[in-house]
Amino acid sequence: MDFRYLPATEADKAQMLEKIGVKSTDELFSDIPEKVRLGRKLDLKEPKSEYELKKDLTQMAAKNANLQEYTSFLGAGVYDHFIPSVVDHVISRQEFYTSYTPYQPEMTQGELQAMFEFQTMISEITGMPIVNSSLYDGGTAVVEAMNLAHGQTKKGRIVVSKAVHPEYRELVKTASKGKGLEVVEIDLKDGRTDLDQLEKEVNEDTAGVIVQYPNFLGQIEPLDKINEIIKAQPKTMMIVSSNPLALGYLTPPSEFGADIVVGDTQVFGIPAQLGGPHCGYFATTEKLMRKVPGRFVGETVDEDGQRGFVLVLQTREQHIRREKATSNITSNQALNAVASSAAMSALGKHGVKDMSELNLQKARYTKSALAEAGVKAAFDGAFFNEIVVELSKPVKEVNDKLFEKGFVGGFDLGRIYPEFENHMLIATTEIRSKDEIDAFVKELGAINNG
Repeated sequence: MDFRYLPATEADKAQMLEKIGVKSTDELFSDIPEKVRLGRKLDLKEPKSEYELKKDLTQMAAKNANLQEYTSFLGAGVYDHFIPSVVDHVISRQEFYTSYTPYQPEMTQGELQAMFEFQTMISEITGMPIVNSSLYDGGTAVVEAMNLAHGQTKKGRIVVSKAVHPEYRELVKTASKGKGLEVVEIDLKDGRTDLDQLEKEVNEDTAGVIVQYPNFLGQIEPLDKINEIIKAQPKTMMIVSSNPLALGYLTPPSEFGADIVVGDTQVFGIPAQLGGPHCGYFATTEKLMRKVPGRFVGETVDEDGQRGFVLVLQTREQHIRREKATSNITSNQALNAVASSAAMSALGKHGVKDMSELNLQKARYTKSALAEAGVKAAFDGAFFNEIVVELSKPVKEVNDKLFEKGFVGGFDLGRIYPEFENHMLIATTEIRSKDEIDAFVKELGAINNG
């Protein structure tokens, strides 16, 4: 058999065409003008059997570097973390990987409970009372936060720090055009948001201020001072994009007065892959409950008093009264939310804290070891698990040589920030052993000083 799934045979196609009263496939598409049709077959290779295709794809995939063969110190928003083995077992169950939108609660209690637990755990980590049942990724969550701030305050100005992930900032700029919003970026000072410039730019027209914690350069932003600047303006919202693993140790943004906390749960149970998929979270206050994009899962009881779960408080404007909607998102990343739920459940609250502390400790060991090797950090501020170092050579050249030694080096900041040419962003996670760190430091020091 050439196919795992049976395609439509010529007889099947003829029967379907006859059923709808059409003689041929060309007649089926007769309403499409000839001038816009391709007029030829697609330039594709001849189809292969399932076995041949699988073999070809496996050979192509083998050309990619993978994190089983290479030791990675690359972060910048996607991290190589420990994933409990139970995660793959859970999300491989068909009731999870085939469940997309659980509108029939009597059929999807397991899916609904997993999403409810996701909401609960993110609420505990962020300190925010309201959490939705996931979004696509951290970037789209930031955009949804911007949309909510604009919709709630009716103000047309968004202030965003340049210390926010560059891809997130690009999404903000793109999404702002449709709503006619003005986006103002705040420069960096010693690897963090320039507070003096922030104070000048936040005014009565500002709907929200977007910062990242820890920020893209690994530094810990002073959220208390940032909040003071923001709350000097009535209604202006503080939006914090935050790594949820870091919140296992750091004070959560809620305690600094954040109105919306968003982020990406890739750090919990989702492997580092080419382009994703990821899972975004959206946490906020009870006041904004009915403005939150997506949907919630709620806990209730059935007529027999048994615990059960249902979808609740969907902002119906997203489906019906679209002109009044703060968002058009009605979807989520359910399978990856389940993966994150399984990972956090397996780790437990003490495990998440221990994992966070290991990131802190190992990153500090890396910084110290690099300094001894003549590669010093660019900033002295508090950080989580990423540091910026200044090199004597182009980062690409250094990374190419590191790759030959079996390492995936750090992110080239010069690609995004012209002022950080020859600066590398290095991430050290809990799974990097002392031997791996020492070997990386030795090679990086030799390449940089050679």
